[in-house]
Amino acid sequence: MSPPRFLRALSSPNYRRYFTGQCVSLMGNWMTTTAALWLVYKLSGDPFHVGLVGFANQIPVLLLAPFAGVWVDRLDALRLVRVTQVLSMLQSAALAVLTLSGHMTVPWLISLCLVQGLINALDWPARQALTYPLAGNPALLENVIVLNSITFNLARLIGPAVAGFVIAATSPGICFAVDALSYVAVLVALARVQLPPHLPRRHEAHPLADLREGVRYALRHATIRRVLLMVPVIGLAGFAHSILAPVFAGTIYHGDARTLGFLLSATGVGALVAGVSLTLRTSPTGQEAIVALGAAIGGAGLAGMALAPNFLLALPCFAAAGAGGVLVMASSNTVLQAAVEHDKRGRIMSLFATGQSLFPVGSLLAGAAASAFGAPVTIAACGGICLAAAAVFRRASLRAASVRHPDPAGGA
Repeated sequence: MSPPRFLRALSSPNYRRYFTGQCVSLMGNWMTTTAALWLVYKLSGDPFHVGLVGFANQIPVLLLAPFAGVWVDRLDALRLVRVTQVLSMLQSAALAVLTLSGHMTVPWLISLCLVQGLINALDWPARQALTYPLAGNPALLENVIVLNSITFNLARLIGPAVAGFVIAATSPGICFAVDALSYVAVLVALARVQLPPHLPRRHEAHPLADLREGVRYALRHATIRRVLLMVPVIGLAGFAHSILAPVFAGTIYHGDARTLGFLLSATGVGALVAGVSLTLRTSPTGQEAIVALGAAIGGAGLAGMALAPNFLLALPCFAAAGAGGVLVMASSNTVLQAAVEHDKRGRIMSLFATGQSLFPVGSLLAGAAASAFGAPVTIAACGGICLAAAAVFRRASLRAASVRHPDPAGGA
């Protein structure tokens, strides 16, 4: 029996196995994210340290992902992902042991987040390079990307809420322990994925030459260049709500870990709705318009947070920010995967991961700005940046389309 259209990517056996493992593991990942943010805020009481945790977890991707992309193009991406998942399981186990034994400190927590960032610097480009082989059919590519996004954001919806109750009832260390155990599911799933043998490229140049070739290719390809310039802006400003959520929950709305869980889960609700809407699309065209729309929706949500007078009115704003992020990143991913030549996929997708990973810089800046000017002012500024980026990107896309398809009456 064939799956319904919005789940059509599950007709690929390899993707179905991968998808099953991710549904379990990502839940644990979001529990750890929530627990780490709450724990550092409780240990330090300083929004700057909250931003520093996000910075430590993401900055290695920003610095190292382009180099990792070179190796992803040369090596077996599936084997690389299996290795990174084992390392991530060990990192989560270390978080659990230190927290449950009472030895966790802010330096230890930031250091272990940095370790996870180093793992992610290789894991993220390798996963992106796996997307096309896992689909097994170009017609399934967009649905694979969207289902990946839905899985991620469904976990974002449920994981933080579960983590909030677990933290309130027990300890953040239990969340870390659950995350470590969840990696068993994804490792079993990855062991069952069977892809054609990886064929290494012959006459390989020096890694730096390969990297330069990938960057030149991205700059010369108008569509890829346009998307790769948009993604860093949203990575820098579009996710400030995630890192400042503990400040809104604890200081502005005078709540506890459950309040944080609900705010982050609202982000997941918006993201999930956006992802489901993408699965219902019947036309493969118009992806760049969705990128611009997502930036506008996310920017409006961020601006709304600054004005929301209470927790209940903040929830739809967090949801809008979550929806905007998914629309931008999933549609950008689809545009890039469809446009790039296969032998450059690892390098181009590593540049995509690098743009996304400006989130740590945004985290650090958001934390510092919130300490100096307050969280509402910081969030409002980030919203304005996203709205401006949406307008510029949409104008550039329309201009490019008019060049490709000039007005029959002679217009440009």
